[in-house]
Amino acid sequence: MSARGFSDGQLPFPALGDEAAPVAALAPGARVPSYMADHRKRLRERFMAGGGGPMPDYELLELLLFRAIPRQDVKPLARRLIDTFGSLGGVLAAPLPRLLEVEGIGEAVLCELKVVEAAAHRMARAKVLQRHVISSWQQVLDYCHTTMAHRETEQFRILFLDRKNVLIADEEQARGTIDHVPVYPREVVKRALELNASALILVHNHPSGDPTPSETDIQMTASIARAAEALGLTIHDHLVIGREKELSFRAEGLL
Repeated sequence: MSARGFSDGQLPFPALGDEAAPVAALAPGARVPSYMADHRKRLRERFMAGGGGPMPDYELLELLLFRAIPRQDVKPLARRLIDTFGSLGGVLAAPLPRLLEVEGIGEAVLCELKVVEAAAHRMARAKVLQRHVISSWQQVLDYCHTTMAHRETEQFRILFLDRKNVLIADEEQARGTIDHVPVYPREVVKRALELNASALILVHNHPSGDPTPSETDIQMTASIARAAEALGLTIHDHLVIGREKELSFRAEGLL
């Protein structure tokens, strides 16, 4: 897929180090102004003393941007990113073409943001993979929110469990649009058999933020459940992930 006029195979980045700037960049060799150095030092000290919990999203984002843009004031860019995508999670999950639309974004910033996103996903996944799902249910929910809550398009994932309800695989089955993702029950159960799974947890997100299932969601879940039952597979739940909360089909009596 091309982005912003770039042909396939061509990175949608400016040249390395070519960071557009909302404020004038320092000349090569010029000293960083004391106010900028002091601000960065204070933010780092606050973070090391109290962690990120008390800090607003834009300040945590500033800390990330310090490495990517070492010689510019990054606060305007941090605030612009939060204003555009709503939260730190929204910034990290934003697709590359959308990020590139923000003034001040270049390759170094994109790389920094996507490395942090990948690390967050990997840490969350490590807490649930090869773990007993029922006893690690909150970690499962946390993982689903980390990977899916801020996506701008729908994604359908499947968590595959063995006979002891240990998570043996987590795979993206399909991607869709802002309000639809195509799912084929035959492909779902086929993959479960390939992995020798005994049970499944279905998960998809609603980019609107509202996890209320649509009639299509309900019908699709029923179709998968029928196909799974015919092959001796159990559907433990179908989770719909919204921006701030999730909905469980099992808890709502829909499964």
